[in-house]
Amino acid sequence: MTEAMKKIQDVRSFYEYNEPLLEILASLSADEKVILVGHSFGGLSVALAADKFPHKISVAIFLTAFMPDTKHQPSYVVERFSESIPREERLDTQYSIIDKSNPSRMSILFGHKFLTLKLYQLSPPEDLELAKMLVRPGLLFTDELSKANKFSNEGYGSVKRVFVGSEKDDCIPKEFQQWMIQNNPVNEVMAIKGADHMAMLSKPQPLSDCFSQIAHKYA
Repeated sequence: MTEAMKKIQDVRSFYEYNEPLLEILASLSADEKVILVGHSFGGLSVALAADKFPHKISVAIFLTAFMPDTKHQPSYVVERFSESIPREERLDTQYSIIDKSNPSRMSILFGHKFLTLKLYQLSPPEDLELAKMLVRPGLLFTDELSKANKFSNEGYGSVKRVFVGSEKDDCIPKEFQQWMIQNNPVNEVMAIKGADHMAMLSKPQPLSDCFSQIAHKYA
C-alpha cells in the first residue's frame, strides 16, 4: 500500500485521490465485505469504489452526499448542483487554479462565513471553531469526471444503496437531495431530523443509530 503522504496540489487525478480507499478494498480477502459511507463530495468516491469492487461492498451509504447515476458522466450531479446554487449563496468560498498549465485543475476553499452559515450552523460551536482552524483547500475534479466513463450497471449499479439525508442541510439542500434520489432510486431512504450538513457533529447519536440499523439490515 502507498505510505507516502501527498500534498493535495500533487494529486493529479480523481483515481489517484482515491487510491488509499481502493487499496484497502483490494486487500480484503475473498469472503470479506464492507459497508462504505460517503459524505458530501465523498459520495463520488463511494461510487468509484463500488464500481471497481461491487462484490466487496454490502451496502453503500450516501450521507447527504453527491450520488451519481449510471446514465450520465460521473460529474453530472455535481454540475447540476453547481447550476442550481446562485454564486451569492457560496459566500466566501474561494476557487483557485492550482496548475497554470492545466486551468481545469481547480481547488476549493470554504471560508469562515460559509462554514458558519452553510455547513456547521447547527453543530457545536467548538466543532465549528476547530473547522475554521483546520480547513484546507480541496480539489474539484469536475472537468476530469465530465470526460470519464460512466459508472457501470454491473459495478456501481449492482450495489445496494441507502441515502441518508440531513433535513436542515443548507449546503446540499433537501430539495436537491430528493432530486438525486429521484434521478437514481435507492434501496432505502432515511433522514436525520435537525441535522445540518455535518450530521456526524450536529446529531451524532441519531446518525449512529441510523448506521446501526442499516448495518443490521444489509451486512
